[in-house]
Amino acid sequence: MVNHIVNLKHTVAALGFWVLLGGVSFAQTTMPQADELLAKLRDAPAEEASRIEREVQTAWARSGSASIDLLLKRGMDALAAGDTPLAIEHFTALTDHAPLFAEGYHARAQAYFRADLYGPAIDDLEMALALNPQQFNAIFGLGAILQEFGSLPAAATLYRRVLAINPHHENAQKALDGLRRDGIGRTL
Repeated sequence: MVNHIVNLKHTVAALGFWVLLGGVSFAQTTMPQADELLAKLRDAPAEEASRIEREVQTAWARSGSASIDLLLKRGMDALAAGDTPLAIEHFTALTDHAPLFAEGYHARAQAYFRADLYGPAIDDLEMALALNPQQFNAIFGLGAILQEFGSLPAAATLYRRVLAINPHHENAQKALDGLRRDGIGRTL
């Protein structure tokens, strides 16, 4: 347990450095279609935002391989059915066969989080963001974990980053508003 906490502290410290750099990565594999949709999402009226957000997520979920897309679907189905161990198996097979597909890591991070495996969840979120720094749900997930571990200023920074990419992300706005009520994340 002590080693896990020490490792988590190192990960959080490295993560703080990642946050300071603005999450910049040279390994981004985001498709141009998703980039165009993200630009539309930033400027979209509220009534169009959820549709565009779904289109962005659909674009990110396309690997270009039917077998990888099937593994992603099977993992998501297992996660939805509450079978977290099976979801982790599918997502692990996916990341083994498609190590540059960001959504595989993001999906497995969700499964790890549900299994209370925060260290592996953070590792996978970091990998997803190294491959796709614009993945606002991965950034949000990282913020939620950091908030849970008490790194409130870092969490606030991540929530602001989510909102810079997707100003319509309700969960990020609610989380940031909650931190602001507690005096964290206010800007002068």
